[in-house]
Amino acid sequence: MTSSPRHPGSRPVQLDEVSKGIIEQLQADGRRSYAEIGKAVGLSEAAVRQRVQKLTDSGVMQVVAVTDPMQLGFYRQAMIGVRVTGDTTVVAEKLSALTAVDYVVLTAGSFDILAEVVCENDDDLISLLNKQIRSIDGVASTETFVYLKLQKQFYNWGTR
Repeated sequence: MTSSPRHPGSRPVQLDEVSKGIIEQLQADGRRSYAEIGKAVGLSEAAVRQRVQKLTDSGVMQVVAVTDPMQLGFYRQAMIGVRVTGDTTVVAEKLSALTAVDYVVLTAGSFDILAEVVCENDDDLISLLNKQIRSIDGVASTETFVYLKLQKQFYNWGTR
């Protein structure tokens, strides 16, 4: 059985060129109408709608609004490296349940888990670290990498 990196044990979805084109159209502009996408990929509006539904239902893609946290009052972002004793998946699940955590990945190397957090300010980050993250059973240590400036964040890398 072939597995995808994000969903081990699952078979990767085979995308034809039309589905790849739809994804690329939405990555360029998530508000693009199905009619516009249809013109670009050679399908009817209804056919594009059906394909988008299948792509979202299968978990291949999501269509979401990406915000600038600072514009919404979240002035502190950080990546937290977590070293774990025991089962990393259990700790990752507990981290994933925290509201301030928006990204969790199990890794190899110096850290077992990387978790990105978005907080209102430094006091909230300190509280999150001390009262929530470091109190999780299995968290041996953490190292926090505070973001000073977001230099690049794009989601239009295509379907390769």
